[in-house]
Amino acid sequence: MASFGSERAWRASHQGIYSGVIARLHALFGDASDHSLVRRLAGAAFIIRIAAAFLAYVSQVILARWLGSFEFGIYVYAWTWLLMVGGVVDLGLGSAAQRFIPEYTEQREFPLLRGFLSGSRWLALVIATAIASVGVVGVLIAGERIHSATILPLCLACLALPAFSVAVVQSGIARSYNWINLGLVPTYVLRQVMLLVLMGAAYAAGLPTDALVTMLATVITLWVITLGQLIVLNKRLGTVIDQGPKAYAAGIWLKTAMPISLVEGFYFLLTYCDVIVLTQFRPPDEVAVYYAAAKTMALVAFIYFAVAQTVAHKFTEYHVAGDRKRLTDFIAHSIRLTFWPSLGLILVILASGVPLLRMFGRDFVSGYPLMFIIAVGLLARASVGPAERLLNMLGERRACAEVYGGSFLINLGLCVVLIPHLGVFGAAIASATALVVESICLFLVAKYRLGFHCFVFGRSEDH
Repeated sequence: MASFGSERAWRASHQGIYSGVIARLHALFGDASDHSLVRRLAGAAFIIRIAAAFLAYVSQVILARWLGSFEFGIYVYAWTWLLMVGGVVDLGLGSAAQRFIPEYTEQREFPLLRGFLSGSRWLALVIATAIASVGVVGVLIAGERIHSATILPLCLACLALPAFSVAVVQSGIARSYNWINLGLVPTYVLRQVMLLVLMGAAYAAGLPTDALVTMLATVITLWVITLGQLIVLNKRLGTVIDQGPKAYAAGIWLKTAMPISLVEGFYFLLTYCDVIVLTQFRPPDEVAVYYAAAKTMALVAFIYFAVAQTVAHKFTEYHVAGDRKRLTDFIAHSIRLTFWPSLGLILVILASGVPLLRMFGRDFVSGYPLMFIIAVGLLARASVGPAERLLNMLGERRACAEVYGGSFLINLGLCVVLIPHLGVFGAAIASATALVVESICLFLVAKYRLGFHCFVFGRSEDH
């Protein structure tokens, strides 16, 4: 009987534990509060980015083996330029969607809301087409100064810019309505899948698996996925927005969006500066090792991305409503939601860094020490959470642009100075230092310009 009683007590205690866990999970994710909503949205965004990271790993390995180091290097060069220019070619309209959609909805300015939902995409398409045309002309003019094998892939990258730009705006619109799957899955999952399918078809058909064919497959992928996203987005918008008159304020939209674009431009320069400069000084095999290490650690940044992409419109909503107390609490919550998962993921990646790098090949394992240096910068960025989004949404876009511009210049300067002497370690040190400086500056601007404590440690209160 004593044994039976002990067993009953053991079961009861474990049932209590399970019930407590379930209750805790429901409290975290199941209630209707804004904090619970952000946790669910950030969790969904993070899962999508994790899936995208896995697909990116698979696609990079497959493409590298199909193309060989030389052709793969050409493709990466053209793709990197597309990512860098494509990230800002919408002139910030994608990010501005998270400013204007909540504002127009809150103030019941529905004609302007309808105008923005359609006009922002047409505006992005026209702007990107003009920039792409200039890009093609520039590549052809510079043909004698660049490697001949890169000319056509770069021209194809320009042809993809309009689709890239519209997709960025559509993603911003979808996120503003908390449609995280629609905002992220086409860009970060379906693109990878379709590119691999097209390249597999090209390989099976006996077509040359070189940089030109791969870039052509990339262009087709971008246009098809963007058009599919457009159809689904318009259908969903029809269920939440009634038909009616449209009003356009393109001047105001661009005036608000372009400073955001400037910030994002510096962000992309900061992101790709190390690889671009490293390519000028070191051989392709060293660049490949650094690229693998950096991309492996970049998984940590997905947490920052997941949180930042789902909270920006809430910053605007609380600010417009004048609810500073809820905004302060929400900022603190967003920072914690960014930092602690980032720290945990950094430890996991560093612990498994060698087998992760070995996926690229045995030679890539030499990049393992670089991951510790890169991790310092990523942890610094996570410690201030989505501070950059807060500054942009609350009118400190110029200060934010200055922070990113200064960080880019530090990164560029250190890369030029350190890489010739330290090689890939110089690139890692430059990148990490720039991120640390960036994070410190964002904290200071938020504290002394807005009165918010944007740091994971210390009290989060108004000043």
